[in-house]
Amino acid sequence: MAVAPRLFGGLCFRFRDQNPEVAVEGRLPISHSCVGCRRERTAMATVAANPAAAAAAVAAAAAVAEDREPQHKELPGLDSQWRQIENGESGRERPLRAGESWFLVEKHWYKQWEAYVQGGDQDSSTFPGCINNATLFQDEINWRLKEGLVEGEDYVLLPAAAWHYLVSWYGLEHGQPPIERKVIELPNIQKVEVYPVELLLVRHNDLGKSHTVQFSHTDSIGLVLRTARERFLVEPQEDTRLWAKNSEGSLDRLYDTHITVLDAALETGQLIIMETRKKDGTWPSAQLHVMNNNMSEEDEDFKGQPGICGLTNLGNTCFMNSALQCLSNVPQLTEYFLNNCYLEELNFRNPLGMKGEIAEAYADLVKQAWSGHHRSIVPHVFKNKVGHFASQFLGYQQHDSQELLSFLLDGLHEDLNRVKKKEYVELCDAAGRPDQEVAQEAWQNHKRRNDSVIVDTFHGLFKSTLVCPDCGNVSVTFDPFCYLSVPLPISHKRVLEVFFIPMDPRRKPEQHRLVVPKKGKISDLCVALSKHTGISPERMMVADVFSHRFYKLYQLEEPLSSILDRDDIFVYEVSGRIEAIEGSREDIVVPVYLRERTPARDYNNSYYGLMLFGHPLLVSVPRDRFTWEGLYNVLMYRLSRYVTKPNSDDEDDGDEKEDDEEDKDDVPGPSTGGSLRDPEPEQAGPSSGVTNRCPFLLDNCLGTSQWPPRRRRKQLFTLQTVNSNGTSDRTTSPEEVHAQPYIAIDWEPEMKKRYYDEVEAEGYVKHDCVGYVMKKAPVRLQECIELFTTVETLEKENPWYCPSCKQHQLATKKLDLWMLPEILIIHLKRFSYTKFSREKLDTLVEFPIRDLDFSEFVIQPQNESNPELYKYDLIAVSNHYGGMRDGHYTTFACNKDSGQWHYFDDNSVSPVNENQIESKAAYVLFYQRQDVARRLLSPAGSSGAPASPACSSPPSSEFMDVN
Repeated sequence: MAVAPRLFGGLCFRFRDQNPEVAVEGRLPISHSCVGCRRERTAMATVAANPAAAAAAVAAAAAVAEDREPQHKELPGLDSQWRQIENGESGRERPLRAGESWFLVEKHWYKQWEAYVQGGDQDSSTFPGCINNATLFQDEINWRLKEGLVEGEDYVLLPAAAWHYLVSWYGLEHGQPPIERKVIELPNIQKVEVYPVELLLVRHNDLGKSHTVQFSHTDSIGLVLRTARERFLVEPQEDTRLWAKNSEGSLDRLYDTHITVLDAALETGQLIIMETRKKDGTWPSAQLHVMNNNMSEEDEDFKGQPGICGLTNLGNTCFMNSALQCLSNVPQLTEYFLNNCYLEELNFRNPLGMKGEIAEAYADLVKQAWSGHHRSIVPHVFKNKVGHFASQFLGYQQHDSQELLSFLLDGLHEDLNRVKKKEYVELCDAAGRPDQEVAQEAWQNHKRRNDSVIVDTFHGLFKSTLVCPDCGNVSVTFDPFCYLSVPLPISHKRVLEVFFIPMDPRRKPEQHRLVVPKKGKISDLCVALSKHTGISPERMMVADVFSHRFYKLYQLEEPLSSILDRDDIFVYEVSGRIEAIEGSREDIVVPVYLRERTPARDYNNSYYGLMLFGHPLLVSVPRDRFTWEGLYNVLMYRLSRYVTKPNSDDEDDGDEKEDDEEDKDDVPGPSTGGSLRDPEPEQAGPSSGVTNRCPFLLDNCLGTSQWPPRRRRKQLFTLQTVNSNGTSDRTTSPEEVHAQPYIAIDWEPEMKKRYYDEVEAEGYVKHDCVGYVMKKAPVRLQECIELFTTVETLEKENPWYCPSCKQHQLATKKLDLWMLPEILIIHLKRFSYTKFSREKLDTLVEFPIRDLDFSEFVIQPQNESNPELYKYDLIAVSNHYGGMRDGHYTTFACNKDSGQWHYFDDNSVSPVNENQIESKAAYVLFYQRQDVARRLLSPAGSSGAPASPACSSPPSSEFMDVN
């Protein structure tokens, strides 16, 4: 950096941090002594980076000197010379000060000068002559210093004033430049930087041509970048960045332009590459990281509307694409990045930030999307940066666009925070002070720690009021917000689909759609079903069926919230209880599974596997028929709709086979050999609705393990006692049967094929109620905001500590809007999470495209003369289609330049009409305050005047129907 020129003997020296130059403004008054030792001489400039420029400067100075006669000037006395050079404020003994210039003088000449002035004779033969530093230079072309020079042995250092005295008295050897060096401040020390860092500057597209430039260790990387731009004649509107080639041959980005050459660990001879952004917004180095670059798929000369650019789905990244498209269409934020305002505000040392990498990655994305040279781009680099700093977004799982948006806004804020060192700020309660005073204090405290373009654009202020239910203490605080998460009015009803299994075997199962209370009980479900079937709720048992077995048998008092929408719920008509009570005459309810034997599974056919199939049953058995034979007959009756009884011919055929198979186990009762094996390792879990008391031991009805001793008519299946999973056969010993109150019907494959009708068994009918759809009335966005500002009581998991009671209290809380931001983000809380369920609310929210008025919600005293401060126009919408497990995100956005609405679906972009924007899929809304829109429309607002979202739409034939 140049300092004010100083005139010494007619020479005007302009000293710079690097590469000092000289301007010759007149003749040098040469003393008589100097004339005696040289014919002509002139003071020359310091070493120029370009030798040709240095030679030209020397020639020009010599020509001027020769044109005029030397002006003689008497030297001061020797004692005076000694005092001025060695002592005093301008002498060698003065302390070093950072930024000052000091000069090198060859040690031999200086010693001769010392001898001369100390001798006391001005006419002495020890007169030193002109200052000659020839022995310090490596050559007389580039005037590079020799390596390894040592202060006190090879040279002495003089401050600028002392040097200029000596030059004015004795002159400088013809052609030699002064050796000027700066004082730099290193940690805990100040020193003269004798050897600056020499860097080789090259362009990325011409590595063979380099410029060698000297830089101080304390110079910033920004100065290196500016010097490179000057040397390579880069246009002001072009973006550039630097890379340093390290000792291993790889390249390191020089991100932070505010750090010094020393902090960046740059060394003499190191190659510095300047990279220039291409016209399509991409960096040439990015080509190395992206395998499939879009420019290979499209014409490099493609020119489209800036901002109308899709984003490729990398695999479940539609949530990220949707959030980015919304943010990209926020006019003032996009202009901030397009105009490179972010470069001066990058905060690389913020411990809460991402070292500027998120901001740079987002800037690259915006510049590509708004270059007009892409139909779509691949956000691969940005995706990797997000995953690096937020592990929850690693991989390619589906996520929430609002969660990504929240992370991105916070990351951009911290990367661009103008506050480099955050001070501690103590939060203060209102303590009875006026709201205006407390709000202003809270906002100022917030800005003391948080000041960025994100705060300027998206941050507003809440008023939070907490009231203690015990002592009535009121706490008022003002808190900043970045977006509003507003709840949707929730219905207190839910729809459940169930299958009703009547006891009458002639009736098929019925599918019912029931409207039940969300916070109701299983008994409420039975009451609702009773209205459809006419069956008393007391005669119903509710079960969750999964994988052909009972996953859970519900008690009447259990909450309905334990039933998920995806569960298969069966309601059985019964005439008794599943818990047997001694002395009771009620029927016994028996859980029954269906199983089929599979072929042999080992080499000697020693055992058979059993596979579950069909739907399990809950069968009511009268006590007086609770024997193996009685149970068989009851089951034959319950299965009679889809199981055919054998005729007389089948029975005779069966008798003949039985006679041939003497001593075989010909009973349908439990096996005692334990030869049956679990067919599958999977287990569905315990059936909590069943007690451990077993009804099968009543009066020892099922005590025998063989039934009957000789079979005189054909049996279609055998019966076994099993566990709740239906996969483990047990003997009828009291200990095992006591814990296994389940029965399995085991079928031989041929018997099942002959007598079991699978089509009929799976058949069911739909009740008229199945066609019922619970209508959801649309809600207005203003209703959601009203609900947001409604008084609520804190939950038990989140109590408030009352400073008056000194206890945690379930206080009442109310949020009010005090100050609104330029861009208001409204998040519709469509996803509901409870302990037992998760659901998405697909309620239609009616929101205005323009003139959303917040004046009724803002409690701060309003400026009635400027109503635009409270009115907003819509500029973008993030949509979510589908349910909780799977879904797809898209975006509606209004282009800031054309004012046209477009539909962004990953890499596809289509124009749309305004009447297509409002839908049940709307999830995150972006609104722009009208006074901001008017400011941006003015010529001073921006170079390209953005159009209003309210402008007209093109003909409908050009639009895609996204609904």
